[in-house]
Amino acid sequence: MRREMLVSERWAGIRLDRVLEEILPELGLRGRRRMIQEGLVRVDGLLRPMAYKLRTGQNVTVEPKADVSEHLSATGKVRVVSRCGAFVALAKPSGLHSAALAGGGGPSVEALLPSLFPGQSAQLLNRLDWGTSGLLLVGFGAAAATWFREQEAHGKVDKEYAAVVGGTVSETGVTWRRALDMARRRRTRVMSSDDPDPARWTHLLKATPVVLSAVASHDSLALVRVRIGRGARHQIRVHLAAAGHPIVGDTFYGGCPAERLYLHHEHLVFPLEDGERFEAVWPHGWPVSME
Repeated sequence: MRREMLVSERWAGIRLDRVLEEILPELGLRGRRRMIQEGLVRVDGLLRPMAYKLRTGQNVTVEPKADVSEHLSATGKVRVVSRCGAFVALAKPSGLHSAALAGGGGPSVEALLPSLFPGQSAQLLNRLDWGTSGLLLVGFGAAAATWFREQEAHGKVDKEYAAVVGGTVSETGVTWRRALDMARRRRTRVMSSDDPDPARWTHLLKATPVVLSAVASHDSLALVRVRIGRGARHQIRVHLAAAGHPIVGDTFYGGCPAERLYLHHEHLVFPLEDGERFEAVWPHGWPVSME
Protein backbone atom coordinates (compact mmCIF):
# COMPACT_ATOMS: atom_id res chain seq x y z
CA MET A 1 0.00 0.00 0.00
CA ARG A 2 1.23 3.49 -0.86
CA ARG A 3 2.14 5.54 2.20
CA GLU A 4 2.69 9.25 2.50
CA MET A 5 3.11 12.00 5.03
CA LEU A 6 3.18 15.77 5.14
CA VAL A 7 6.28 16.99 6.96
CA SER A 8 5.34 18.81 10.16
CA GLU A 9 7.50 21.17 12.19
CA ARG A 10 8.42 18.20 14.36
CA TRP A 11 10.36 16.61 11.48
CA ALA A 12 11.76 19.78 9.88
CA GLY A 13 15.54 19.63 9.54
CA ILE A 14 15.65 15.86 10.15
CA ARG A 15 17.27 13.40 7.70
CA LEU A 16 14.97 11.55 5.32
CA ASP A 17 16.06 8.09 6.49
CA ARG A 18 15.17 9.03 10.07
CA VAL A 19 11.83 10.60 9.21
CA LEU A 20 10.74 7.43 7.40
CA GLU A 21 10.38 5.78 10.80
CA GLU A 22 7.10 7.71 11.08
CA ILE A 23 5.51 5.92 8.11
CA LEU A 24 7.60 2.72 8.08
CA PRO A 25 7.75 1.81 11.79
CA GLU A 26 8.12 -1.88 10.95
CA LEU A 27 11.48 -1.32 9.24
CA GLY A 28 14.82 -0.72 10.87
CA LEU A 29 17.22 1.97 9.70
CA ARG A 30 18.90 -0.38 7.23
CA GLY A 31 15.54 -1.31 5.70
CA ARG A 32 14.50 2.32 5.35
CA ARG A 33 17.78 3.18 3.67
CA ARG A 34 17.30 0.28 1.27
CA MET A 35 13.91 1.71 0.28
CA ILE A 36 15.52 5.08 -0.49
CA GLN A 37 18.33 3.47 -2.52
CA GLU A 38 15.81 1.53 -4.58
CA GLY A 39 13.99 4.73 -5.53
CA LEU A 40 10.79 3.84 -3.69
CA VAL A 41 10.84 7.03 -1.60
CA ARG A 42 10.23 10.50 -3.05
CA VAL A 43 10.04 13.99 -1.63
CA ASP A 44 7.65 16.25 -3.56
CA GLY A 45 7.91 13.73 -6.40
CA LEU A 46 11.73 13.78 -6.57
CA LEU A 47 14.40 11.27 -5.56
CA ARG A 48 16.42 12.52 -2.60
CA PRO A 49 19.45 11.08 -0.78
CA MET A 50 19.01 9.48 2.63
CA ALA A 51 20.81 12.39 4.32
CA TYR A 52 18.47 14.98 2.78
CA LYS A 53 17.01 17.25 5.48
CA LEU A 54 13.30 17.81 5.15
CA ARG A 55 11.38 21.07 5.32
CA THR A 56 7.96 21.77 6.78
CA GLY A 57 5.19 21.22 4.25
CA GLN A 58 7.04 18.80 2.00
CA ASN A 59 5.28 15.62 0.93
CA VAL A 60 7.03 12.26 1.44
CA THR A 61 5.68 9.24 -0.43
CA VAL A 62 6.65 5.57 -0.28
CA GLU A 63 5.59 3.34 -3.15
CA PRO A 64 5.02 -0.37 -2.51
CA LYS A 65 7.23 -2.98 -4.11
CA ALA A 66 5.33 -4.39 -7.05
CA ASP A 67 5.56 -7.85 -8.53
CA VAL A 68 7.35 -8.34 -11.83
CA SER A 69 4.36 -7.85 -14.14
CA GLU A 70 3.15 -4.72 -12.33
CA HIS A 71 6.65 -3.29 -12.20
CA LEU A 72 7.30 -3.76 -15.89
CA SER A 73 3.98 -2.22 -16.88
CA ALA A 74 4.89 0.86 -14.84
CA THR A 75 8.54 1.27 -15.86
CA GLY A 76 8.55 0.08 -19.44
CA LYS A 77 8.80 -3.22 -21.23
CA VAL A 78 12.00 -5.23 -21.42
CA ARG A 79 12.47 -6.04 -25.10
CA VAL A 80 15.07 -7.35 -27.55
CA VAL A 81 17.01 -4.57 -29.28
CA SER A 82 19.50 -6.67 -31.24
CA ARG A 83 20.38 -10.34 -31.70
CA CYS A 84 23.38 -11.87 -33.43
CA GLY A 85 24.85 -15.33 -32.96
CA ALA A 86 24.89 -16.32 -29.29
CA PHE A 87 24.17 -12.80 -28.01
CA VAL A 88 21.11 -10.63 -27.43
CA ALA A 89 20.91 -7.01 -26.29
CA LEU A 90 17.90 -6.12 -24.15
CA ALA A 91 16.39 -2.71 -23.38
CA LYS A 92 16.28 -2.14 -19.61
CA PRO A 93 14.16 0.75 -18.32
CA SER A 94 15.18 2.96 -15.42
CA GLY A 95 13.85 1.70 -12.10
CA LEU A 96 14.52 -2.00 -12.61
CA HIS A 97 17.37 -4.11 -11.25
CA SER A 98 19.65 -5.86 -13.74
CA ALA A 99 20.68 -8.79 -11.56
CA ALA A 100 18.65 -10.64 -8.98
CA LEU A 101 19.54 -9.46 -5.48
CA ALA A 102 20.32 -11.85 -2.67
CA GLY A 103 17.42 -12.06 -0.27
CA GLY A 104 15.00 -10.40 -2.69
CA GLY A 105 14.95 -6.68 -3.29
CA GLY A 106 12.52 -6.37 -6.15
CA PRO A 107 12.13 -7.57 -9.76
CA SER A 108 15.14 -7.91 -12.03
CA VAL A 109 15.92 -8.59 -15.67
CA GLU A 110 17.95 -11.60 -14.62
CA ALA A 111 14.89 -13.14 -12.97
CA LEU A 112 12.95 -12.63 -16.22
CA LEU A 113 15.45 -14.45 -18.44
CA PRO A 114 13.82 -17.92 -18.13
CA SER A 115 10.49 -16.49 -19.29
CA LEU A 116 12.04 -14.33 -22.01
CA PHE A 117 14.15 -17.20 -23.38
CA PRO A 118 12.53 -20.48 -22.26
CA GLY A 119 14.71 -23.55 -22.53
CA GLN A 120 17.85 -21.54 -23.32
CA SER A 121 20.89 -21.08 -21.09
CA ALA A 122 20.61 -17.29 -20.98
CA GLN A 123 23.21 -15.49 -18.87
CA LEU A 124 23.42 -11.79 -18.02
CA LEU A 125 26.84 -10.47 -19.11
CA ASN A 126 26.76 -6.86 -17.91
CA ARG A 127 24.93 -4.87 -15.27
CA LEU A 128 23.39 -1.44 -14.98
CA ASP A 129 22.45 0.36 -11.78
CA TRP A 130 18.79 0.31 -10.74
CA GLY A 131 18.25 3.86 -12.00
CA THR A 132 20.30 3.54 -15.20
CA SER A 133 18.46 2.65 -18.38
CA GLY A 134 19.94 1.12 -21.50
CA LEU A 135 21.41 -1.98 -23.07
CA LEU A 136 21.92 -5.24 -21.20
CA LEU A 137 23.82 -8.03 -22.92
CA VAL A 138 22.69 -11.64 -22.66
CA GLY A 139 24.80 -14.60 -23.81
CA PHE A 140 23.63 -18.14 -24.50
CA GLY A 141 25.96 -20.82 -23.18
CA ALA A 142 29.28 -20.84 -21.35
CA ALA A 143 31.29 -20.35 -24.55
CA ALA A 144 29.51 -17.05 -25.31
CA ALA A 145 30.14 -15.75 -21.81
CA THR A 146 33.82 -16.73 -22.00
CA TRP A 147 34.24 -15.06 -25.39
CA PHE A 148 32.71 -11.79 -24.21
CA ARG A 149 34.87 -11.70 -21.05
CA GLU A 150 37.96 -12.27 -23.18
CA GLN A 151 37.02 -9.38 -25.47
CA GLU A 152 36.53 -7.15 -22.41
CA ALA A 153 39.91 -8.17 -21.01
CA HIS A 154 41.61 -7.29 -24.31
CA GLY A 155 39.90 -3.90 -24.58
CA LYS A 156 37.79 -4.84 -27.59
CA VAL A 157 34.38 -3.96 -26.09
CA ASP A 158 33.08 -0.41 -26.46
CA LYS A 159 30.16 0.83 -24.37
CA GLU A 160 28.83 4.33 -24.97
CA TYR A 161 26.56 6.12 -22.53
CA ALA A 162 24.56 9.32 -22.61
CA ALA A 163 24.12 11.41 -19.47
CA VAL A 164 22.70 14.79 -18.52
CA VAL A 165 25.10 16.49 -16.12
CA GLY A 166 25.31 19.70 -14.16
CA GLY A 167 27.75 22.47 -14.99
CA THR A 168 29.31 23.82 -18.15
CA VAL A 169 31.44 21.22 -19.92
CA SER A 170 34.02 23.31 -21.73
CA GLU A 171 36.16 20.61 -23.34
CA THR A 172 35.78 17.18 -24.87
CA GLY A 173 38.30 14.50 -25.72
CA VAL A 174 39.11 14.21 -22.01
CA THR A 175 39.92 10.84 -20.47
CA TRP A 176 39.50 10.22 -16.75
CA ARG A 177 42.03 7.59 -15.72
CA ARG A 178 41.85 7.69 -11.94
CA ALA A 179 41.47 4.36 -10.19
CA LEU A 180 38.33 3.69 -8.19
CA ASP A 181 38.10 2.34 -4.65
CA MET A 182 35.12 -0.01 -4.55
CA ALA A 183 36.02 -1.68 -1.26
CA ARG A 184 33.51 0.35 0.71
CA ARG A 185 30.11 -1.26 0.69
CA ARG A 186 27.99 1.55 -0.74
CA ARG A 187 30.05 4.42 -2.10
CA THR A 188 32.77 4.26 -4.73
CA ARG A 189 35.47 6.92 -4.47
CA VAL A 190 38.19 8.24 -6.77
CA MET A 191 41.77 7.42 -5.84
CA SER A 192 44.76 9.73 -6.29
CA SER A 193 46.54 7.30 -8.65
CA ASP A 194 45.65 6.29 -12.20
CA ASP A 195 44.28 2.86 -13.06
CA PRO A 196 46.76 0.94 -15.24
CA ASP A 197 43.89 -0.82 -17.02
CA PRO A 198 42.54 1.33 -19.93
CA ALA A 199 39.29 -0.65 -19.79
CA ARG A 200 38.59 1.17 -16.50
CA TRP A 201 39.04 4.65 -17.99
CA THR A 202 36.15 6.95 -18.91
CA HIS A 203 36.43 8.87 -22.19
CA LEU A 204 34.39 12.05 -22.76
CA LEU A 205 33.37 12.00 -26.44
CA LYS A 206 30.93 14.88 -26.79
CA ALA A 207 29.18 17.56 -24.73
CA THR A 208 26.27 19.79 -25.72
CA PRO A 209 24.58 22.46 -23.56
CA VAL A 210 20.91 21.50 -23.16
CA VAL A 211 17.69 22.34 -21.39
CA LEU A 212 15.87 19.45 -19.74
CA SER A 213 12.18 20.16 -19.44
CA ALA A 214 11.68 17.52 -16.75
CA VAL A 215 14.16 19.17 -14.38
CA ALA A 216 13.73 22.53 -12.66
CA SER A 217 17.40 23.42 -12.28
CA HIS A 218 18.98 26.85 -12.17
CA ASP A 219 22.37 25.39 -13.08
CA SER A 220 23.76 24.88 -16.57
CA LEU A 221 23.14 21.40 -17.94
CA ALA A 222 24.95 19.43 -20.64
CA LEU A 223 24.18 16.26 -22.54
CA VAL A 224 27.41 14.27 -22.62
CA ARG A 225 28.43 11.04 -24.25
CA VAL A 226 31.13 8.90 -22.71
CA ARG A 227 32.79 5.62 -23.61
CA ILE A 228 34.08 2.88 -21.32
CA GLY A 229 35.47 -0.60 -21.85
CA ARG A 230 34.90 -3.11 -19.09
CA GLY A 231 33.55 -0.62 -16.56
CA ALA A 232 33.54 -0.71 -12.76
CA ARG A 233 30.93 -0.15 -10.09
CA HIS A 234 29.54 3.41 -10.46
CA GLN A 235 32.49 4.27 -12.73
CA ILE A 236 30.80 6.85 -14.96
CA ARG A 237 28.84 8.38 -12.10
CA VAL A 238 31.94 8.81 -9.93
CA HIS A 239 34.27 10.04 -12.66
CA LEU A 240 31.76 12.66 -13.82
CA ALA A 241 31.05 13.79 -10.26
CA ALA A 242 34.77 14.08 -9.48
CA ALA A 243 35.19 16.22 -12.60
CA GLY A 244 32.54 18.62 -11.26
CA HIS A 245 29.72 17.32 -13.45
CA PRO A 246 27.45 15.07 -11.36
CA ILE A 247 24.64 13.37 -13.25
CA VAL A 248 21.15 14.84 -12.93
CA GLY A 249 19.14 12.68 -10.53
CA ASP A 250 22.27 11.15 -8.98
CA THR A 251 21.85 12.71 -5.55
CA PHE A 252 24.09 9.95 -4.15
CA TYR A 253 27.08 11.62 -5.82
CA GLY A 254 25.97 15.25 -5.65
CA GLY A 255 23.65 15.57 -8.63
CA CYS A 256 20.56 17.77 -8.56
CA PRO A 257 17.31 15.94 -7.70
CA ALA A 258 15.13 14.64 -10.52
CA GLU A 259 12.46 12.05 -11.12
CA ARG A 260 15.08 9.59 -12.43
CA LEU A 261 18.80 9.08 -12.96
CA TYR A 262 19.76 10.58 -16.33
CA LEU A 263 22.28 7.94 -17.36
CA HIS A 264 21.63 5.64 -20.32
CA HIS A 265 23.70 2.92 -22.00
CA GLU A 266 22.90 3.49 -25.66
CA HIS A 267 25.58 1.80 -27.80
CA LEU A 268 27.40 -1.53 -27.43
CA VAL A 269 29.83 -3.10 -29.93
CA PHE A 270 32.36 -5.96 -29.82
CA PRO A 271 33.84 -8.53 -32.25
CA LEU A 272 32.41 -12.01 -32.75
CA GLU A 273 34.38 -15.21 -33.34
CA ASP A 274 33.37 -15.42 -37.01
CA GLY A 275 34.94 -12.05 -37.80
CA GLU A 276 31.64 -10.19 -37.71
CA ARG A 277 30.72 -7.83 -34.91
CA PHE A 278 27.84 -7.51 -32.49
CA GLU A 279 26.30 -4.05 -32.34
CA ALA A 280 23.26 -2.68 -30.53
CA VAL A 281 21.93 0.88 -30.41
CA TRP A 282 19.12 2.26 -28.23
CA PRO A 283 18.93 6.11 -28.08
CA HIS A 284 18.00 7.71 -24.75
CA GLY A 285 14.79 9.49 -25.82
CA TRP A 286 14.90 12.14 -23.08
CA PRO A 287 12.98 15.46 -23.41
CA VAL A 288 16.08 17.60 -23.98
CA SER A 289 16.43 20.66 -26.19
CA MET A 290 19.52 22.55 -27.28
CA GLU A 291 20.22 25.85 -25.56
